[in-house]
Amino acid sequence: MTSEGEHCRKPVLLLALISCTLFLAGGVNGLYPGFYSYSCPNVESIVRETLKTFLDADRTLKGPLFRVTYHDCFVRGCDASLLLNSVDGNTAEKDAVGPNKNSIRGYEVYDGIKAALEKACPGVVSCADIIQLVARDIIVLDGGPYWDVPTGRRDGRVSIASESLAELVSPNSDYDTQKASFAKHGLSEKELVVLTGAHTIGRARCATFANRLYNFSGSGQADPTLDPSYAEKLRKRCPVGSTKSVQLDGTQFHFDTRYYHNVLENKGLFHSDASFLTQSFPKSIVELETDQNNFFVDFPSAMTKMSSIGVLLGYDGEIRKNCAFVN
Repeated sequence: MTSEGEHCRKPVLLLALISCTLFLAGGVNGLYPGFYSYSCPNVESIVRETLKTFLDADRTLKGPLFRVTYHDCFVRGCDASLLLNSVDGNTAEKDAVGPNKNSIRGYEVYDGIKAALEKACPGVVSCADIIQLVARDIIVLDGGPYWDVPTGRRDGRVSIASESLAELVSPNSDYDTQKASFAKHGLSEKELVVLTGAHTIGRARCATFANRLYNFSGSGQADPTLDPSYAEKLRKRCPVGSTKSVQLDGTQFHFDTRYYHNVLENKGLFHSDASFLTQSFPKSIVELETDQNNFFVDFPSAMTKMSSIGVLLGYDGEIRKNCAFVN
């Protein structure tokens, strides 16, 4: 048992007693905001300030870092298995060619945050919780909504690359494939469309959508559903074989509703984005989320739900001392 559980057996101040009650009751889905209010009261400020130090040096890390929460939670649940390094005899999730190795970076940020937390509160804060706090802070720093992140996750000990390949849908997926993937993890069609709104920040490698520009479905032509002027603009930025990247929606560092407007204008970058217009329900959600008030309410709710997938609690898992290695 970590110190977070152990403190529940000690005389403490009112705040800690409240924390103990929530810990023993399990909170919502076993998680609750303020889980570390007694054992590591400055956890959120430490995460935020350390994160900002890295982003001040390279703000392009925001997109890849945010992507970690989805790529982690859809494989073995939100247990920070994505952060584990490969070892002899096992290729870990982070080295899965395609979904992770070529699209996720910034692992040093988690190392830096974890080191700062270990100095302040040794053996207390999980890497799984760090991932979720980082995701929330990135959205806030880019002008998006704030929400209280429920914490209390513990870290997994297993990470297998093949599971990432099996569980994560590709940018070329159709709508039914995405819907099935999200439903498998308890997420609704609306939550699929809302969470995909995170495509408003970050960049994408040209290779991830090149088929839409040059050889859609083996036709040797561009995807006919892609706006012709936008397709031409992308071809200029992404010639055949390009290793460059482009902004996902033109507002790389601003969390807004531009993504949804682009989709409705047939300017969604990925085939998976464009697929939202192939069925009436996802299209209706895209239209709804063009209203920033709706998006800023729905997004935190969907993030909170996704971040509770398959969490390890209580005596399960561990609190890693280093996010890249099991203890």
